[in-house]
Amino acid sequence: MAGLLPRLFGDMTDWLEVDFPRPLPAIRFEDRMTDEEYLLRAELPGLDPDKDLHITALHGVLTVKAERREEEKGLNRSEFHYGSMQRSVRLPANADEGKIVASYRKGILEIKVPLSAPQPAGRSIAITAE
Repeated sequence: MAGLLPRLFGDMTDWLEVDFPRPLPAIRFEDRMTDEEYLLRAELPGLDPDKDLHITALHGVLTVKAERREEEKGLNRSEFHYGSMQRSVRLPANADEGKIVASYRKGILEIKVPLSAPQPAGRSIAITAE
């Protein structure tokens, strides 16, 4: 029995080293909603908003994609960091997708989603008896 466990776990380590496709890490949002707007903020330091950030809104879903590429070169060594992150959130039903604005300042991405007046939840339909 004692010889079985190392063999079992030895076989599992080979299996665990297989490179499986992994989803992109999620961007962490801080959000707040008022009657007039839905505000999202994310801490994303060290990015160039023109090259490294991409924001889309389509059919009630807001998606933020970020890609980090950094390289440091020093005496006799170099380091580089890279990676992609992504996050999608469902927008409120009364979001005005055409007027969404985003800004990036001091490593903080801020997205403002204007909200229109709340739409009625529906209407009551009368039933006629025959």
